[in-house]
Amino acid sequence: MKLKPETKLGKWSVRLNIFFLIIVTASLVFVLILKILNFDDRWWDITVPIAVLIEMTALYTGIRAMRKNKDKSVLVYLTIITGICTILFALLHSLFIND
Repeated sequence: MKLKPETKLGKWSVRLNIFFLIIVTASLVFVLILKILNFDDRWWDITVPIAVLIEMTALYTGIRAMRKNKDKSVLVYLTIITGICTILFALLHSLFIND
């Protein structure tokens, strides 16, 4: 098993996953550490759906790379795990909102 993907779909999957992680990390740094932004601001309503769509695309391309092209690299598996965790977080988070 290799670390990096060899197929085009696998590489796209990993790049999209990295972009998703950068968006989430930067958002949390701006809100929690630097206190420049706030979770109640409008930017959060735009950033979250875009980030989730990016991660769902990464999940789809990762699954396609694994099934269609037989790409069994560690980073593609991590992308799929991250995508599944994102879906679970979105579903479970909506159950416990206290608004």
